[in-house]
Amino acid sequence: METTMVTELIPSLPQELGLECMTRLPYTAHRVASQVCKQWCDLLESKDFYYHRKKLGYTHKVACLVQAVHGADVLQGSKQGNSPCFGITVFDSASQTWERLDPVPNYPIELPLFCQLASCEGKLVVMGGWDPVSYEQVSHVFVYDFTTRKWREGKEMPSKRSFFAIGSYSGRVYVVGGHDENKNALRTGWVYDLSKDEWTELTQMNQERDECEGVVIGDEFWVVSGYGTDNQGAFEGDAEVYEFGSGQWRQVKKAWIPGRCPRSCVGVGKDGRLMSWADLDPMVRAGARGITLGSQVMLTGLDNQDRGVMIAAASEGIFNNGEACGRYYQVTCVSGTNEGTPFPCLVSGSVVVMITDLCPPDSCRGTIDLSQEAFASIADPNSGVINISYQQI
Repeated sequence: METTMVTELIPSLPQELGLECMTRLPYTAHRVASQVCKQWCDLLESKDFYYHRKKLGYTHKVACLVQAVHGADVLQGSKQGNSPCFGITVFDSASQTWERLDPVPNYPIELPLFCQLASCEGKLVVMGGWDPVSYEQVSHVFVYDFTTRKWREGKEMPSKRSFFAIGSYSGRVYVVGGHDENKNALRTGWVYDLSKDEWTELTQMNQERDECEGVVIGDEFWVVSGYGTDNQGAFEGDAEVYEFGSGQWRQVKKAWIPGRCPRSCVGVGKDGRLMSWADLDPMVRAGARGITLGSQVMLTGLDNQDRGVMIAAASEGIFNNGEACGRYYQVTCVSGTNEGTPFPCLVSGSVVVMITDLCPPDSCRGTIDLSQEAFASIADPNSGVINISYQQI
């Protein structure tokens, strides 16, 4: 690491030895150390110093998890009802400690719903999502510095989008796919330069991909599965791969399990191939995510495989301006609606689903629009539309 510092980092110590002492300082002490003097502050917050520590093995990974905030105070203007609030919790594998981060700017109660997280140059980046009160899409960018233990606002995303793929590489965060404010699936993408606080548009993917998942493998950004505007919920079995060197996309067939939602559960096996964290442990199925921490993997999730894909969109009456988002409903198949499949209901004709979206009035075919997996668990998929009964649980 090159340095142009004139004064001694630590009085009476050679510059090289002073730098070595600073390098060995654990990141948990950086906030206090940065207040000693401007020279220390500039060093600890510099990108070069981060990579210097990383090269010498003095950095380590932490897991940043979006978790429900229990018992959160409800302030005036916040959402009503029983919908959970969410915050970011950090698990430090080295010290075996948990820490709740301060709220992001402008959101004192909770995170934007469905926001996306990425790590970049030792910092945590939070992008997009829904306003937790109005349920409108937002384009905010927030960056958390583990040295100063503070958030800052970055330049907003060029366009609002939800359920997009995200990944980071060489000081940049890549955002691709998802859907816009009108629930149109997207094939566009942008890259955010963390140090310059600038956005640059990427070349477009070959097809639309809503609810896709992003993962960086070597020098490539993989955008896994997703579906188009006209095929909502029909998750593709392929992926599109962005090559950082050439800036071009290529398509990879049979990269994923057709029909399975890739959100959160995409991982990379020892053979370099894509795999699903949900398939590794029968005790951790729904919402399974694996986070590599050194030589170990932290696996999180629920104990019910079905909950990860048993989701539904609700009509305006149930959705109630977003109040129903996150709530669970028991849906029961009652009867068929067409002569082609007069008795569509299965013996196990009930399923518990979580409401995750609004069913657009101009295209909604019923009171509750079930995911393919949820529908197939209670009725013949060929029936298309069925009569149901439902109740909140």
